[in-house]
Order: sequence, then C-alpha cells, then structure tokens
Amino acid sequence: MNETQTITSTQSVLRDIRTEITDNDAKEDVNRYVPAEHRPRESNTSSFGALAHLLKASLSSGVLAMPVAFKNAGLITGIIGTIFVGLICVHVTHIFVKTSQALCVDIKRPCLGYSETCYSVFKNGPKSVQKFASIARFLADCSLAVTHLGACCVYIVVVAESFKQVSDEYCGPSWSVSAFCALTLIVLIPLTQITKLKYLVPFSTFANFVWLTSICISLYYCLRKSQPLSKRNLSTSFSGFVNFISTSLFAMEGIGVVMPIENEMLKPNQFLGCPGVLTIAMSAVVALFAFVGFTGYLSFGEDVRGSLTLNLPHDEILAQVAKILVACVMLLSYALIFYVPLEILWKRIKNKFHENNHRICVACIRLAGTVFTVGLACAIPRLELFMELVGAVCLSILGITFPVIIETVFLWDKDMGKWKWILWKNTFILIFSILVLISGISCSIQTLFQKL
Repeated sequence: MNETQTITSTQSVLRDIRTEITDNDAKEDVNRYVPAEHRPRESNTSSFGALAHLLKASLSSGVLAMPVAFKNAGLITGIIGTIFVGLICVHVTHIFVKTSQALCVDIKRPCLGYSETCYSVFKNGPKSVQKFASIARFLADCSLAVTHLGACCVYIVVVAESFKQVSDEYCGPSWSVSAFCALTLIVLIPLTQITKLKYLVPFSTFANFVWLTSICISLYYCLRKSQPLSKRNLSTSFSGFVNFISTSLFAMEGIGVVMPIENEMLKPNQFLGCPGVLTIAMSAVVALFAFVGFTGYLSFGEDVRGSLTLNLPHDEILAQVAKILVACVMLLSYALIFYVPLEILWKRIKNKFHENNHRICVACIRLAGTVFTVGLACAIPRLELFMELVGAVCLSILGITFPVIIETVFLWDKDMGKWKWILWKNTFILIFSILVLISGISCSIQTLFQKL
C-alpha cells in the first residue's frame, strides 16, 4: 500500500468515526429528557406572567423595612450594601434554579421544589453524601417553615402598631402593642382555618394593589419631608452593618417563592439567562429597595420604624388610610404565608392520625400555630428585632448556605471549572453566610437584652 492510499484510508476512517460520533450525539439529543415537555398542563405561566408573580412576591413588607436597614448602615454604606446583597441573592438563586433544572434532566423529573431539590441532589450525589439526603430535606423544610412563621410574627406586629397609632389618634383605648397583637386573633383564627389555597388567591390580588398604593403614599411623605444629607449618617458601625445585612436579607431574599414560580412556567429556560425573568425582576427590586431605603432614612432619620408606614403622620387622613390598608393586607397575607409551614408540618405527621380525624387535626394544628405566632409577637413586640433574627438565622441558611452547598454537591463529580473556581467561589459565599449567621444572632441577642 503506497503513501497516498494510506492517507486516503486514514481520512476515510476518521470520517466514519466523526459520522458515528455525530449520529450518537444526534440520538442523544433526540432522546434527551426535556422537563418542560412533561410538566402538567396547568404549568402554563408565560415568562411575563412569571415576571409579574416574582415582582409581586418581592414587593411585600420587606420594601417598607429598607429605611430601617439604611438607618443601621448609613446612606452610602446602605446603597453599596443593597447592591451587594442583591447580587448575592441573585447569584445564589440562579445557581439553585440552574442546579434544580439540570437535576430534573438527570433524574427525568418535570420539576422539583426547594426541599425536593435538596433531597435529590444528595440522593443522586457522591456515595459519601447520599446518607444525608433525608437530613437535607428535613433541614430545608425546617428553614422554610421557620422563615414563614417569623414573617407571620412580623406581620402581626405591623398590624398591631398600625391600629394602635390610629386608635391613639382618635382617643381609643390606651392599650399596649401586645394587647393589639392579641386582638388580631379575632380575625386570624377563622382566616387560618381556610385550607384551600384557591380561596386565598383573591386576597393576593387585592394585596398587590394596596402594597403599590401604600408605597406611593409613603414615598410622597418621604419626598415631602426630605432632609439634607449632612443630617444623616453616611456610614455607621460594624454591628450596624451586620443588622443591615440581616434586615436586607429579610427584605430581598425570596428563594422560597422562586421554585414554585419556575415550576409553573411554560418555558422554564427563560427564567435564567441575561436578560431572564430572574435578572429583570431582581434588578427592579434592588433599584426600588435602594430608593425606598435611601429616601425613607433621609426623611425620618434615626426615628425611622420597621415599617415605613409607621412613620407617616398620625393626624392626616391619607397617612391613616395607608396604615389601615397595610394592616388589613397583612392580616389577609398572613393566611397565605401561614399556609406554607402548616403544609410542611401536615405532610410529615398526617400518617400518624386516622383518616377520619384528619379534618379536626388540621383545624387544631392551625389553631395552635396561629396562637403560637401571636403569642410570640405579644411576648416580643419588636418589629426590627424579628426582621433581623429571621434574616440572620433563617434566610442566611435558606437563601445562601443551602444553594451553594447544593451546587457544590451536584458538581462534585462533574466540572468545577478551571482551577475549581466554582468550589472556591462557593467556599467564600459559605463563609460569608456563616459570618452573617453568627454575627447576626449575637447582635440580635444584644439588642434584645438592651430593649427588653
């Protein structure tokens, strides 16, 4: 065989190999599992609809808490810190959703919730961590439940303080905030006995309109009472910055609602990316939160409260309307937030009761949960303290620690990038989360002993 024939034969073999590889890749692409194609027909939310849902979920009581976060940090540090916390929240949410979507392809599941993702990543991860799958799901469920219960306590305190301010203006009974917290049971007990989520959805639509109205009214008063920059702190202490981080996490971190929204999308691949649903929504949220925090602290200074509406004038009808509307919406929203921890608890214990007793058991658990959150709010009616504790303890774990651990476990036997940069990046974020957790708890406990 001469040299020309050898070269020709070699080229022919290489073409055959390339053709075989291409055919195999094509077959693999054809057989590749696409989760979106297997989702229920009810999962038909458009990208615009998902954006609207994510914006609505983000514009809750947190936006009205940003001025007190700026009080803790100062104007300049507050703006820089808001952008920093926003970037952290966007990134960890992005990697968690990305991991969940990739995992759905691997295990051929249409979609996964938050705790299901935590469980499945460990269950299908390296053998050394598979035994921790159930623990991961349990910790995820606990974090979700405690976060929502903490938010319920925040709502109760805001409702109580709002009604107390209006009552005091019209010479009502001079009761304490704790007494007004206890009075919320009159509305909350029957409201939390609604077990079907579809009956609570209309309240959400009303709440969105009221939130927007209240924010506009609050900003009107902020701009009307704006003060010179020289009268406000541009930066504060380390402990103040820690409290800022905790409050900002409480306000901005919404990973608990992200997965349900993504799971309902018709085209989930449009949730991530640039620009994707997550990027657009969080960019708007960070900008709005920074603006509200800056103007709120600039206007009211060291007197700013845990909810901006509590700083509005007591003797003006427009301000009173805003306070009452926010209080009413929080009462209604309480039932929606309360639904999550009760569902988590009930799924874990319902098999311990006879099926005929399920309805009475659910009613008793809901009653006990309502009384517990109201009792906690009565015992510690400190709005800022609740937000700092929930942000430092729950959301640092739920929103930061879990996502970076989940991505690391999922990619452990895969590609960690050049020089394993993903591992180093996640290690840095994990250390930051632990520092927020420890320092946040210590500062909150110190504040608790100072104020009680």
